[in-house]
Amino acid sequence: MRFIHTADWQLGMTRYFLNGEAQPRYSAARRDAVAGLHTLAVDTGAEFVVVAGDVFEHSQLAPKDISQSLEAMRAIGVPVYLLPGNHDPLDASSIYTSPLFVAECPDNVTVLDRPGVHEVRPGLQLVAAPWTSKAPCADPVASVLDGLPADGVARVAVGHGGVDIFVPDKDRPSLIRLAALEAAVARGAVHYVALGDKHSRMQVGSTGRIWYSGSPEVTNYDDIESDPGHVLVVDLDEAEPGAAVRVEPRKVGRWRFVTLRRSVDSSRDIADLDLNLDLMPDKERTVVRIGLTGSLTVTDKAALDACLDKYSRLFAALSLWDKQSDIAVTPADGEFDDLGIGGFAAAAIDELVTVARSDGDDGDDARAALALLLRLADRGVA
Repeated sequence: MRFIHTADWQLGMTRYFLNGEAQPRYSAARRDAVAGLHTLAVDTGAEFVVVAGDVFEHSQLAPKDISQSLEAMRAIGVPVYLLPGNHDPLDASSIYTSPLFVAECPDNVTVLDRPGVHEVRPGLQLVAAPWTSKAPCADPVASVLDGLPADGVARVAVGHGGVDIFVPDKDRPSLIRLAALEAAVARGAVHYVALGDKHSRMQVGSTGRIWYSGSPEVTNYDDIESDPGHVLVVDLDEAEPGAAVRVEPRKVGRWRFVTLRRSVDSSRDIADLDLNLDLMPDKERTVVRIGLTGSLTVTDKAALDACLDKYSRLFAALSLWDKQSDIAVTPADGEFDDLGIGGFAAAAIDELVTVARSDGDDGDDARAALALLLRLADRGVA
């Protein structure tokens, strides 16, 4: 038996840093990743898709977002099982009980809306642990595993949340205890555990049967999400469920959120940064956050600003990472001597240069004024 394990679709997600029209394209890409599972299911012969939580970004989505999301699920074609997670729990305001969702939910979509066993067909069961609030008071998975028999039925447990071995706050009541998962696997009560919550693909423990699939489309920068953009194709031998499980990652995501860190101390460093940005592919689907440190002349800082401005128009988003950036700007000796300005204006420039070499707001204002002067004089433009 073969199925697709995915999670954390978070349909309806917005990212504040995306440039105007990039946000609709990003939202469409998330839906396209879902609808594209049809091709993967056909190519691999997957019998069904299980989504281990956080199908939606939250429960108060616009009607258009709900309808478009459900249409993407319909396009998958094979049965799709949805587990409510912490973003979209089965509480009083649940999206899963909204009139629109109930009216438009496709026939191939089933919500795992109660804890415990859900029969897919004879000999194959899903063991679901849906979130019923945003603050569970106990491990949401352990209770549904307790008491399951080792009777030869192939079972896939479906859970959502942080596993205790990855979280420093061991007293958090909603943590999933790895020991309970591994005990259920060891006694043959469940044969694969499909988890959601981590947005990067990750094996949990050493059994080879407990996995986070990660989000099928990136949601954060690569220094936070190391391996997003995958779904998992899982092979489980129904005739011998205790036999080794085969888990194959498939790359489905098309966007990238990239973090760059660079030292810039000269015009050559700025030229290197320009080249690196120029060579990055798929700029319309790439978000870049840059941390820059160094010391520049006013001319070089103007060139850097022009470089960043250029690429901010080409990428889905490009921004300076303020917390990881520290650029000192100091006018170089003679930097403004060849502007062809004399008399009173030249004296004013000399005064600005003096102030620009000081700290504080006055220094910042003077450096900004000198940079503007260079741009107006058609210098320092990349």
